[in-house]
Amino acid sequence: MPSFDIVSEVDKQELHNAVDQTNKEVTNRFDFKGSDARVEQAEYVLTVYADDDFKLDQVLDVLMGKLTKRNIDVRCLDKGKSEKISGNKMKQAVTVKTGVETELAKKIVKLVKDSKLKVQASIQGEAVRVTGAKRDVLQETITLMKKSISDFPLQFQNFRE
Repeated sequence: MPSFDIVSEVDKQELHNAVDQTNKEVTNRFDFKGSDARVEQAEYVLTVYADDDFKLDQVLDVLMGKLTKRNIDVRCLDKGKSEKISGNKMKQAVTVKTGVETELAKKIVKLVKDSKLKVQASIQGEAVRVTGAKRDVLQETITLMKKSISDFPLQFQNFRE
């Protein structure tokens, strides 16, 4: 039976490279001279530091641009609230979401069942496996997912005959 997996992944090395490029640009920009603006990375959690809210937004904009250039979908970012650290210094946590969450997986399975396509969808941990009798039906399912779910980045991997 042909099958494929619906997943949501972020390339860790590309994420690291984007953070490095952001830090390099921020240290070289004239409007950040003398400020303590930077991005720190711990696995899939990024922490953005800056002197005030305006500079925090500027660093986030630079980060978004670098992520986009490295083909990382910015829809996978979950921004936390900005917090005051000491004095007027600010920090904001940005979480990079990976894996298909349970709610989204259930929504995908429901979409597949409601579509009346001759395929079955099952939740496999942080992925959804779709199996069907024909390759064409699986490709229709991929098209349906791309149209229906636009608020979260999905990848279609492991396509098997």
